[in-house]
Amino acid sequence: MTADLFTFTQRPPEITPKYDYHRDFDNWAAIPTACFEDWWESLSQVSRKNVRRAGRRGVVVKAIAFDDDLVKGVQRIYNSIQMRDGRLFWHYGQDVDSVRRSLGTYLDRSEFIGAYLGEELIGFLKMVYVDDTATIFHIISMDEHYDKRPQNALIAKAAEVCGQKGVSHLIYGKFIYGNKRRSSLVEFKRRNGFQQVNFPRYYIPLTARGELFVRLRLYRGVSGLLPEPVLYLALGCRDWYYKRISTNLTLQSNKFAGVAQR
Repeated sequence: MTADLFTFTQRPPEITPKYDYHRDFDNWAAIPTACFEDWWESLSQVSRKNVRRAGRRGVVVKAIAFDDDLVKGVQRIYNSIQMRDGRLFWHYGQDVDSVRRSLGTYLDRSEFIGAYLGEELIGFLKMVYVDDTATIFHIISMDEHYDKRPQNALIAKAAEVCGQKGVSHLIYGKFIYGNKRRSSLVEFKRRNGFQQVNFPRYYIPLTARGELFVRLRLYRGVSGLLPEPVLYLALGCRDWYYKRISTNLTLQSNKFAGVAQR
C-alpha cells in the first residue's frame, strides 16, 4: 500500500515554524511538571478541593505494578461502564486476555497509577514516557464513585510522579479537537491545570491524492472542517441516537433479568 501523505511535527518547546512545507497548527493539553508545587498552586480552589475530597472519602492513590490483580481490577471497571461520553464504551464486556493485551503496550516505558477504595480498584491511569514528557494513554474510573473524585486524584498523582522523575510535561491528548471547543473533557482538562500548547504540524503530499488532501485540508477530519454550530448539531444527533440504544439495552437487560428470576 502506497502512502499518500507524510506528516511530522515540530515538538515543543520549539514552536516557531522552521520548515517551508505546508503546515497547520496542532495542539496538546499539557501540564508543566518540572515543579509539582507550582502546578498545584496554579489550580483553582475548587480543583484542589476535589483532589482533597478523594482522600477524605477514603480513596488511596498510588503507583502500581502491571500484574493480574491490575488486569482483573481494570476489567471490573470496564464492565461497570456500558456508556461513556454518550457512546457505547468499546471496552465493555472484554475478557481478561483482551484487557491484558490492551494494557500491555509499551510496558518498558509505562507507569500505572491506581485509585483504591479499601481493597477495590475504582480507577486507574496509564501514562507512557516519551523523551522528557509523559503521555496519558488511559484514565477511567467507576461512575458509581464519581462523587469521590478519583480521576482528579489520579491526575494529581501523575503530575507528582512526573515532577519526581524530572519529566517536563504531562500530556493528555489534545486540548481542542478540530472545531469542538466546548465539551466536558475540555472543561475537565482546564480545571485540572492542563494548558493548550500549539505547535506546527507539517504535511508533505506523496501522490496526487495527497496533494488534493493538502489543498482541501481534508487532513483536519470532520471535526476540523465542519463549522462549530453544525458540528455541535451533529454531535447532539449522535448523542440522541446512542441514548436510544442505551435505553433499549437497559430495557432488554431488565427483561432478561425478570425472566431469569421467574
